[in-house]
Amino acid sequence: MNKILVAYFSASGVTKKIAEMLAKEANADLYEIKPEIPYTKEDLNWMDKKSRSSIEMGDKSFRPAIVKDELDLSRYDQILLGFPIWWYVAPTIVNTFLESYDFTGKNITLFATSGGSGFGKTAEELQVSAPNAVIKEGKLLNTDTKQEISKLVERL
Repeated sequence: MNKILVAYFSASGVTKKIAEMLAKEANADLYEIKPEIPYTKEDLNWMDKKSRSSIEMGDKSFRPAIVKDELDLSRYDQILLGFPIWWYVAPTIVNTFLESYDFTGKNITLFATSGGSGFGKTAEELQVSAPNAVIKEGKLLNTDTKQEISKLVERL
């Protein structure tokens, strides 16, 4: 198996927990996508049309700033990219991450957490931010079941 990176964005901690389990199962490195300005509970109130997340997701070109660390992607062949599903797709901060580094030739498999919706057009919408990578839908991992995580790792 090639060297794997598990990169994730987690606003509330749910995706972080799954990412940590996935990294352990895959014997992978772990990388957190951190917003420059952390999200508050009020920011995540999807019922408030003026909340930060509602505004960001209302404009697909919006790119929230991230903390850009020195991330050497040349060390990885496979990247597992995780996030919560917001408005049926990945949060736009995931696009920021993909546009901030060179993913040329990388295989990116998506995983997500969701309160009820599926991936929708997530892979399509992320592909534009990493046009020289192969992005494929992975699994929704709404629970911390080791069996589902193992299935995803086996598919790499």
